[in-house]
Amino acid sequence: MIRKIYEKLDFGVDLKDVDEMNTLVLAYVGDVVYELYVRTFVVSTFDGKVNDIHKTSVNYVKASNQALGLSCIEADLSEDEKGLVRRGRNNKNLSVPKNGNRKDYRDATGFEALLGYLYLKKENDRLEEIIMTVLEFLRRNFEEVENGKK
Repeated sequence: MIRKIYEKLDFGVDLKDVDEMNTLVLAYVGDVVYELYVRTFVVSTFDGKVNDIHKTSVNYVKASNQALGLSCIEADLSEDEKGLVRRGRNNKNLSVPKNGNRKDYRDATGFEALLGYLYLKKENDRLEEIIMTVLEFLRRNFEEVENGKK
């Protein structure tokens, strides 16, 4: 559904310019893309009150879990994708929230930069493959933690 809407839109982004964008700009876009996929995933896979759905969604998008999700896909990224994640991690202008872990926040920014890049390049199949792999990995991880297996 998201893809169908997106493919009909023309944002005026010159695709060759995406390669030159600051990784924090890509992460800004990737954050929103990931949030939308997370919310869609959560409402389609979990029953519950809106507050419970919100808490579950927040758990998926927090930096530590984005970093964990990145670790599950990193070996399967292309060299170009790994380079983009690395550039996102190493951005000099990255600020870290006072209650956050610096490494997790940097990893999450690299992950979001990759998602933003794929979204703006309209590489929808790859974007969805990465996001769904991460979401399924995190869902299984949360269930194991909840069941006392981790």
